[in-house]
Amino acid sequence: MDKIYRTVNPDCRKSITKAMNVSYEVGDKLYLNVTNRCPCECLFCIRRHHEGAYGSDTLWLDHEPTLDEMKEDLSRRDLSKYKQIVFCGYGEPLMRLDFVCELLQYLRQLCPDTSLRIDSNGLADLYNQKETLQKDAAAKLSGLVNEISISLNAPDAETYNMFTRPRDFPQDAFSTMLRFAQRCKEENIFVWFSVVDVISPSDIENARRLAHNMDIPLIVREYIDEDEHI
Repeated sequence: MDKIYRTVNPDCRKSITKAMNVSYEVGDKLYLNVTNRCPCECLFCIRRHHEGAYGSDTLWLDHEPTLDEMKEDLSRRDLSKYKQIVFCGYGEPLMRLDFVCELLQYLRQLCPDTSLRIDSNGLADLYNQKETLQKDAAAKLSGLVNEISISLNAPDAETYNMFTRPRDFPQDAFSTMLRFAQRCKEENIFVWFSVVDVISPSDIENARRLAHNMDIPLIVREYIDEDEHI
């Protein structure tokens, strides 16, 4: 593990404004914001500096939306104009695994030709153990979602825990995430990894090697710091 390549402030919380912005547009995609819960405290998380993403209003929720509230919000949009619908907001969507599966089923009926994607930390099986006792997260998502982007974040468990800071089960997080990625492949879900460029160039290259060995594409995302506008 290399030293931290870019310095990020781990604790720079500000007062927040809450609302019920459960969907927001980014280009030709519609993003869904279904929870603010997350099992990690990533050093590079955008939530530490911003209330929204890509010009959206605040994504901090007054409460987690019900299925009826999501349906009502979606009914006000022309879903046919979106190239893709993405589960990605100010929390880990698969903290609500069964809810997301229900909403995916609804979207499959509503717009069957639209690509559906989830951006995830890949820890669903670790934090939904009751829901995944009989059927793991990848199996539940099979046939419902087209793509899953998984935050690899590091090439090894030690670096992963330093940057991602998973709570409760840090000793199992990295291996769980890799296993989830492999299971998604087995369920014929298109999956790719991402890392943020706060890790060193050599760690990025080692992450590329890991992804290559798993036959999973990898993208490198640019860190958005406190003073940058998105």
